Amino acid sequence: MADIANIKVDELSDEQIKELVRRANEAGLSESELLQMAQVRGVPATEVEKLRIRLEKLSLTGSGTRSTATASKREPRSQADLNFIAQDILKFQPDFSGVKDEISAVFGSNLFYNKNRRLSFEPNLNMATPKNYVVGPGDMLYIDVYGQSEQYYEATVNPDGFLLLDNIGPVSVSGKTIEESTGIIRNRLSTYYSGLRGANPNTFLQVTLGNVRTIKVHLVGELRLPGTFTLSAFSSVFNALYAAGGPNDNGTMRNIKVIRDGKMVSTIDIYTFLVEGIASLDFQLRDQDVILVEPFISRVSVIGEVKRPKIFEVKENENFDQLLKYAGGFTDEAFRDRINVTRITGKERAVSDIYQNQFAIFSVKGGDQYTVGKVLNRFANRVQIKGAVFREGNYALTEGLTLVQLIRNADGVRGEANLERASILRTNEDLSTEVLSVNLRNILNGSQSDISLQREDVVRVSSIYDLKEEIYVQVTGEVRNPGTYPYSSEMTVEDLIVLAGGLREAANINDIEIARRLVNPEVGAFSELVPVQINADLSLRANPIAMAPFDNLIIRRKPNFTLEKLIQVEGQINSPGVFAVKSAQERISDVIRRAGGLTAFAYPKGATLIRRTEFYETESEQIRRQRNLSDLQQKMLLDPNNTEAQELLLARLFQDLGKTPALDAMETASASQSKRDAITGISETKSNLSPIKIKQTEAVAIDLESILKNPGSEYDLILEEGDIISIPRQLQTVRMRGDVVYPTTVRHESARGMKYYINQSGGFDNRANRKRTYVVYANGEVARTKSFLGLRVFPGVEPGAEVIVPTKGPRIPLRPGELVGISTGLATLLLISSQINW
Repeated sequence: MADIANIKVDELSDEQIKELVRRANEAGLSESELLQMAQVRGVPATEVEKLRIRLEKLSLTGSGTRSTATASKREPRSQADLNFIAQDILKFQPDFSGVKDEISAVFGSNLFYNKNRRLSFEPNLNMATPKNYVVGPGDMLYIDVYGQSEQYYEATVNPDGFLLLDNIGPVSVSGKTIEESTGIIRNRLSTYYSGLRGANPNTFLQVTLGNVRTIKVHLVGELRLPGTFTLSAFSSVFNALYAAGGPNDNGTMRNIKVIRDGKMVSTIDIYTFLVEGIASLDFQLRDQDVILVEPFISRVSVIGEVKRPKIFEVKENENFDQLLKYAGGFTDEAFRDRINVTRITGKERAVSDIYQNQFAIFSVKGGDQYTVGKVLNRFANRVQIKGAVFREGNYALTEGLTLVQLIRNADGVRGEANLERASILRTNEDLSTEVLSVNLRNILNGSQSDISLQREDVVRVSSIYDLKEEIYVQVTGEVRNPGTYPYSSEMTVEDLIVLAGGLREAANINDIEIARRLVNPEVGAFSELVPVQINADLSLRANPIAMAPFDNLIIRRKPNFTLEKLIQVEGQINSPGVFAVKSAQERISDVIRRAGGLTAFAYPKGATLIRRTEFYETESEQIRRQRNLSDLQQKMLLDPNNTEAQELLLARLFQDLGKTPALDAMETASASQSKRDAITGISETKSNLSPIKIKQTEAVAIDLESILKNPGSEYDLILEEGDIISIPRQLQTVRMRGDVVYPTTVRHESARGMKYYINQSGGFDNRANRKRTYVVYANGEVARTKSFLGLRVFPGVEPGAEVIVPTKGPRIPLRPGELVGISTGLATLLLISSQINW
């Protein structure tokens, strides 16, 4: 860490300034006190002024203010030790930008430097004044005289080592401990306070430490950031090492030396702190102490099943037991009986084994590599049992364990166990395997001798269902829940229908058959068809037909069965609304008649028929049924006076509506989807073809006047499900669209032709494609412009029509190259013509 006096305010970020102010506020310092302390610590006046300006810009002025006038003279060091607080606040982190931010493999190397630097070893300022604390220049002492006489002195030791006490004079205390300084001050003050003398004094003296001075400590050697650091006089070796980032990868952690006045006064072993938690924090540094970090002594590595597989520094005469303590001990899966060590012996390496009884006597040596193995992934006394038993798993191989005893330990075999054949997979000494097949039934009933088991035997008791294909039956068609169901012996057709939820309303009980697989199929034969007769109420019959595995029960629909078909009539009709279609031959005129005919304001020429296309997404019968049942349920829930039968019906509705409606293959298949895919594929393969828009409904042009005049004619269309007949009110306008000067809507006038309406909208525009002008009439019909002998014949215009004038598109100017090509072609043609004429 650089000296605080060398701090450059311009190099500090806003976040660092904010952190500086935050820590000052926590210490009870105001902004002015912070600036004062910076100046006391030797920061140049120019830098202090820059700091003040930065604080003002960040709007931090006045935060955490504290009046110095109200501060107690004897406030604790955490607030009154201004010198040290300034040092503590202004000691920004050392610049570790050039140091790699990675976890080192050397044990303890990340103690003093890591990404978060959470362990700072900061000294405790709230501790009692140590009696062995050596007083030096910069220390502030509080001297209390109490008893018969009372007096208070506060003085700072000057650079010459003297305390200047008011009306007393200088007192030399530098280099003395607090206890020795107290005796010197007492002797000096006893001249003025006689009560301090004698064996029974009536006046007493107490000397306490106020502000703590700072000291300079030199850290040299194998450190991340060696240099001279300004620290608190309470600082320990760990505080100094933290400031320098700790030893680097080449530095020792076991023999850090403290040199004072040219003599070594202490050695620090960081492993003592890391392993035992003893930090030696009571040894305090003094001004001009030197901390020397020499290169490491020796290192060994421990890999494998230990809790700290790292590189460790070892001292002479340390044994493997101590090294294992540094490594955190063995993991749970460690093989502890023998440790492998690779050692350097002069010019080569040698391999040795350390046994458990040698751990405390085996001396470690630099360069050793210790490998702690893992226990074998095998079992010394395991047998296994799998399959159709009640408790599968691993069991202990006890002396004399047999197959029958193992089955008893597994709570016996299950009902579906195949007792005719069981197998024992046995592992031989050479790790080859063999299979022993046994008749388990004979062994269990005692007719065959029991079998003794060996280590790693695997007993497998198969289920009868493991040895054959899963069997099932299917039901297709008009049942509530078509699908696949489990097969049971003696299952009848009625039983399967009951499993499928019963018959639908559309089911034809006279057209039911079973598609049965052939046991010995002939060439060209796929299945056997078995006709079935059942009662409508599914009651028992004398000779019911039993189902066979893999049967498919097919229940067809009643002939001509359809749900009601609804259409809608809207607009100028006497009774608009929804109508049910009576028969497959009902036409538009029939529904108009049932609706009471047209009103006096109807415009039949503008009537349209909106019809669903084959792409319309219709509801299936199952979904429609679910919707109807849901509506019934809601109506019954609103009735508070339901009968017992209605309550039972409501309970059944709750049960039925809780199921997802099942759709059979006939309902889900859709020919419209195939057609949709084909149309989409055509548009994707044709680059010049715009995407084809697939509609669910389309407007069909109808001639309602002709329909009403000639019911049943070719104009009178047969109605289909979902048709909507729309009859507008009398129309009186014509809409102009497209490439006209002013697209607008104009009043319709009888006996007026197309040109009149074109002129009403300002005429054709410059790029209008006149010969392609067309009219869309109110009923959806379209008429285009025709040409006869060079003359254009425009279609007639009726009320409600829409005249559309297409555009020729933008004019594309000829490029110079195209003009040259045309000119060259014309010149060549003229040359050929002149030669022919010649």
